Amino acid sequence: DVERERVFGHAWVFLAHESEIPERGDYVVRYISEDQFIVCRDEDGEIRGHLNACRHRGMQVCRAEMGNASHFRCPYHGWTYSNTGSLVGVPAGKDAYGNQLKKSDWNLRPMPNLATYKGLIFGSLDPNADSLEDYLGDMKFYLDIVLDRSDAGLQVVGAPQRWVVDANWKLGADNFVGDAYHTLMTHRSMVELGLAPPDPQFALYGEHVHTEHGHGLGIIGPPPGMPLPEFMGMPENIVEELGRRLTPEQVEIFRPNAFIHGTVFPNLSIGNFLMARDHLSPPSPFLTLRLWHPLGPDKMEVMSFFLVEKEAPDWFKDESYKAYLHTFGISGAFEQDDAENWRSITRVLGGQFAKTGELNYQMGRGVHEPDPNWPGPGEAYPMDYAEANQRNFLEYWMQLMLADTPLHAGNSNGNGKVETSAPAAPKTPAKAEA
Repeated sequence: DVERERVFGHAWVFLAHESEIPERGDYVVRYISEDQFIVCRDEDGEIRGHLNACRHRGMQVCRAEMGNASHFRCPYHGWTYSNTGSLVGVPAGKDAYGNQLKKSDWNLRPMPNLATYKGLIFGSLDPNADSLEDYLGDMKFYLDIVLDRSDAGLQVVGAPQRWVVDANWKLGADNFVGDAYHTLMTHRSMVELGLAPPDPQFALYGEHVHTEHGHGLGIIGPPPGMPLPEFMGMPENIVEELGRRLTPEQVEIFRPNAFIHGTVFPNLSIGNFLMARDHLSPPSPFLTLRLWHPLGPDKMEVMSFFLVEKEAPDWFKDESYKAYLHTFGISGAFEQDDAENWRSITRVLGGQFAKTGELNYQMGRGVHEPDPNWPGPGEAYPMDYAEANQRNFLEYWMQLMLADTPLHAGNSNGNGKVETSAPAAPKTPAKAEA
């Protein structure tokens, strides 16, 4: 309950990617903790976020998880809203209300803050939240390496895969923000099967970086003496574009890279990995976003997005997708390893005696010094076997949990419309759906 109010009630939370709603009328339904929002592109091409609740009795006005609609009609009493959120229809308005109902007072409640960064759509329930740009801070430097490599940008392929894990949401965020250490044991079978580099300590050889507001990531190169293609073997046309779009420092970081894992606080994780789909195939890079949506203290829904550059050749898109499915998809080999750990931790530590214990988060403390030669921002350490990122994540989590700043009730003054520099979508008619 405290997390819902103080963490998810104030942080910027990832909702969707712009490519999921490319045309006017397109929408997806997404969540911030238990609050449900319609994220849509309205008739003018603007991205908006509306609370998915009718202003009459609170019934869901949108019952599908994605689609295309110019209007949303409540199935309870029939109040109808345009995709801008405006109340436009009330059944029996003359008989029931004497035509005196002021519709403009009863529009769908807009999300207090909505903004995009490089195609990612974020929302915040705090009307007084800092801007998304300020919230991301130095993490933007690293997000650009993943999100801004080509002129046409990224696209989400298909609907996100979704599954429920009996585990606390923070375990997924903790794993991606900085836990390279677990690969030595948890994923050792992947090494033996030829799906990971032959050195079991392959995740050791990297940089451990964190920034303000609890964000962090690990950037891992190949083990010593193991040659790998530059820029993860991306297609030539994408490599040419990223050379123009990224700074020299970002290019220097990405060139020898084989794995990027990270978390944008609180519950968005990123995995950009070079992996083989099986022991007979060459490795192929893929990009996945992970949303750890809490369903309570001991259960979360995982939403897994696969993204690829729009301008990449079809053969690359196919190979990249297969590598993702076989390793980090819903039934992927790596995914099964991790989920079992998180389920077991949540189950074992739920006991009365277990709750009174302490856990060790001191890896790297007093051992590693910050890397003075690291070309990027943030605090960086020259080895990815560390827990500075996890400590940074939990320190910010604790700041929010201890801050006695309840979320303001009532309607926001915002219009639920995103500030974005993306070009408007092509003019295509939205299908009217009841």
